[in-house]
Amino acid sequence: MARGSTRPTSRDVAQAAGVSQAAVSLVLGDKWRGRVSEPTAQRVRDAARRLGYRPNLAARNLRLGRTRTVLLVVPALTTEFFAEVYTGAARVAAQHGFGVVLYPSPEGVGPARDPFASAQAALDGVIASSMAADALTAIRGDQLPLVMLDSDPEGSLGAATVNLDITDGIRQVAEHLLALGHRRFLHLAADVPSWTFEIRARALAARLADTPGTTLRTARAPISVDGALAATETALAAPGPRPTALVCDDDKLAVGAYKAARRAGLRVPDDLSVTGLDDLGLATAIDPELTTVRLDAELFGERGMRALLAVMEGRTPEEGDIPVHLVVRGSTAPPPHD
Repeated sequence: MARGSTRPTSRDVAQAAGVSQAAVSLVLGDKWRGRVSEPTAQRVRDAARRLGYRPNLAARNLRLGRTRTVLLVVPALTTEFFAEVYTGAARVAAQHGFGVVLYPSPEGVGPARDPFASAQAALDGVIASSMAADALTAIRGDQLPLVMLDSDPEGSLGAATVNLDITDGIRQVAEHLLALGHRRFLHLAADVPSWTFEIRARALAARLADTPGTTLRTARAPISVDGALAATETALAAPGPRPTALVCDDDKLAVGAYKAARRAGLRVPDDLSVTGLDDLGLATAIDPELTTVRLDAELFGERGMRALLAVMEGRTPEEGDIPVHLVVRGSTAPPPHD
């Protein structure tokens, strides 16, 4: 090994084993059978171990045309949900020798500039949330192996989709509130053009339509506490019988709804029951603690990465939506007597 060098090279291994560099590449790349004898292969392995040689994966991957890097495209990281999705995806990726680069769309939702000179040269595949689908166009990620999260399976850009069973989550919320006796509902809907929010509205309307005597109004708000506060204040002040149950598209909207209720002199849950969806840290930080639907964000990321590995290897990804669970806390109760 050259003096002063801190890292042994394949040439050092070849010299120590008395073979060519090509033979070293074959043996350490596990492609030696039928081309190099077993004793020679063992000699190469012994020399590599003795010298502490580690193959340069970056150089090898460049030669193979693969970087073993995956891009995870998400909306701006304004909650911990997508951070947990990343954690799950990165865990599975690491088990298969891949890295995950997180790319939050700078505007949260909408087009984003290309962070790479060429995504196709820099990446092996993409996992993307439907909430950040426009960013795919900017990075030309739709020309790579692609798995979509929270996306319509019928109209997806991706080779595979991975979804949480949001429809069932909304059904669980509706059935919980109906069982408590609620019949007047307000849906605080996220004002975001995304399939995952469209199905929430459809699922809620469909379930309530099955129960005679229910009414459903809808107020739309951006996903922010201030936006939810303003939309809820307006909805609660509207003429007609006041709703007794407020179904929010996510936990952050529920926080704004709490503030609006208090400003209107209403108590949660005595006068107004409120539900969320996500089960973020916020859900237990507010008082009363929020009844919401727990979404397993890490499992979501794991399933997304496993689906992408399957797509890249030509296998059929695992099918079926990820189950979600209603967590009943202090923000829901029977409606007040009229």
